[in-house]
Amino acid sequence: MSTRKLTRTAAAQLGTVQVTVRDTASGIPLVGAAIRLYRGYDSGGVALTTCGDAQLVNWDQSPHQEWATGFTGPTGKITFSNVVPGVHFIMLDNVTPFIDNTLLVQCIKVTEGSLHAIGFELGIDPVVALSFEPPAQATTRTDDAFVGNRAIVDVTFHGMDKAMAGDVVLEVDEAWLPRAGQSWSCGQLIRKPGRHRFDGQLVFARRPGQVIVTPGLTAEEALAGATLALSAVFDAEERMPQPISGNIGVSLSRSETEATPDLALWTLIRNSTEALSFNNYMDFLDQLFCTPSGDAGVAPFERARFPAKNAAFQALKSRRALPFTDAEAYRVLKAATEAFVMVNCGVLRPPFAFDPVNDSAYLDRRDIPASGSLEDTLVNDYLQSVDGTSMLPYLSVIRRKLPDVPIIVRDGQEHEAELCFGIIQERLANPCLIELIWSYWQEEGMLVQTMNVITQRFQNLRSPTMINDPLANTEIDMLRPLNNLLWGYTQDEQHRLTVVRRNYEYDHHYGVRLDGKAVRNLRPADSRSKFLEAFNHLLRLLTSFYKQDDDTTVKADAFPILNALKEVHLILSQGAHNQYGDLPSTARIEMLMQQWLLARPEFREFLPTRVMVAYPEPWMDRVDAMKKVQTWSDTSVMHFRNLAIFGEQLLLSIRFGHWSDVYEATQAFNWARFWRPQAQGYIHAYRAATGVDLSLDSVSPGEEATLPSVLLRQRLAQQQRSGV
Repeated sequence: MSTRKLTRTAAAQLGTVQVTVRDTASGIPLVGAAIRLYRGYDSGGVALTTCGDAQLVNWDQSPHQEWATGFTGPTGKITFSNVVPGVHFIMLDNVTPFIDNTLLVQCIKVTEGSLHAIGFELGIDPVVALSFEPPAQATTRTDDAFVGNRAIVDVTFHGMDKAMAGDVVLEVDEAWLPRAGQSWSCGQLIRKPGRHRFDGQLVFARRPGQVIVTPGLTAEEALAGATLALSAVFDAEERMPQPISGNIGVSLSRSETEATPDLALWTLIRNSTEALSFNNYMDFLDQLFCTPSGDAGVAPFERARFPAKNAAFQALKSRRALPFTDAEAYRVLKAATEAFVMVNCGVLRPPFAFDPVNDSAYLDRRDIPASGSLEDTLVNDYLQSVDGTSMLPYLSVIRRKLPDVPIIVRDGQEHEAELCFGIIQERLANPCLIELIWSYWQEEGMLVQTMNVITQRFQNLRSPTMINDPLANTEIDMLRPLNNLLWGYTQDEQHRLTVVRRNYEYDHHYGVRLDGKAVRNLRPADSRSKFLEAFNHLLRLLTSFYKQDDDTTVKADAFPILNALKEVHLILSQGAHNQYGDLPSTARIEMLMQQWLLARPEFREFLPTRVMVAYPEPWMDRVDAMKKVQTWSDTSVMHFRNLAIFGEQLLLSIRFGHWSDVYEATQAFNWARFWRPQAQGYIHAYRAATGVDLSLDSVSPGEEATLPSVLLRQRLAQQQRSGV
């Protein structure tokens, strides 16, 4: 056989071949039958010029080359265009068992520019019959189950009494379902020809319809099998219409999910971060310092509603000292703030910070089923025990990486354990759930800069960049507590974190950094350069997910969310080293004190705040007022505060979740629903602060990975150009 490659000639010289396959007796077309077109050659490799019986009989031994292959369509036809003129063999394939494996081949001579029609007539002679017989049980029932006559379908083929290679599907049109009162189509499988009974499914047809029997046949070579549609018309049993009254509305519900053990961890993170909120912190300080003692000899902290924090404060107060005179008020404020953060940041030790009523209500609003007690789920199903210590699954993996390092246990004396070699049990079993991103967004919101300007004015320093000092009337008299508090705060500046040090840690954790004169020439050793892009990509996927999840006709796909969570978790875990253990909590303590100082009523006298703006925390209007008088950004600090709160909750759930070993999307599905208010709140606040809308379906990769500080500088420059 010649192996030379065929070449296409000009379109005007080509022909067209149309092939039809149908049953001879019924005229029913055969759908999906494979048609193969071959070019014929003689034994010498020369193209044939005529069709002869010899070629047809011995065509499989004669030299030929496949030209094209296709399948018949709904009408049983297929058309081959641009066929080279000459002799071609047309073979019918893929119709077993209709033709009992007989090879059907026809020969045709194609001429230039002509349409050649050829057909295969098959003697299948299909027959389908439909009948009914009464059921064995009575036809009258009080429930809405299927009742009535039994449908019988008889299917036969000419010369065929064996099981077919595929399934025969019975489809009934225009049947009536009693419980829904509407049209209904059913489908049943018939494995082979013969008599088949279907109980009670054709009884309530309201009008005549058709029974369609379709045998689906699959070839051994993974080609689609040919199908043959048969039909039978039956007379429907007429029934008197029944009037329907009342409410017949139809509603759809959201996709169901199932509870997963990490719901307990997410609930603890949410409760812990809310316990660390400024309003809760201010209530604690008011109870601690500003509540009258009442009965003689009874200290305020003994009657307070913060027993654990008060106990921690009493333990710390005697150990914390400042080398400055007349700074006692600031010293106890610092100790109380440290105690507040220390008690609230670690929540994995009993008693756990669960609120059964509010926690269940939160899960119910998210359409997430609650499976028993969250505390039992946390202890029995989620936390893992390694070497006798219960810990998060993520931390258990880290522990197993260091089997040769002992765990140091010092009950009640954790600070002594830090002097020994080994793993500190308290940090392994009860990590501090604080994210540095909270401090980053507070600093971008100008919280720290506001306090810096105030302390400079407190020291009687003029602003170096402004001719007319906007704080010229700042006169804090010595008769009120703020005066002495600012004295201690100013004296303690050398013991606080510097902006440069915090900036290096922002870059180490998240690849983000501040922008300004004080932090220029940054030379980081290890930056999380991919974090911002990965986290923003996750938020963008969440927007698409929520649109799908709100559509009650769609099952939302959570696998993209799972993959994005894995990526962000990996990046976050890479930055959990060096200063990670202590700097975030230290920055939180310092910034909480700054917020509390700004919330003092004395500041209202020289900072012109807008009284009618309902800020959720009392320090926020001071920062916005300072931004106004200093001609800083006009974006409200409220958006940065929301970025701080929501960003911390989202990242804590990603950092401490065991995402690297999750392969089912159910946990990602629940995570997206659980944190929906936080995710959408973060997306809105990010757009309000930076101008980048993460809710859009598409955005340029460069914009998605642009540092927030750069976006904020660009918006400030635009504000200054517009003269605002």
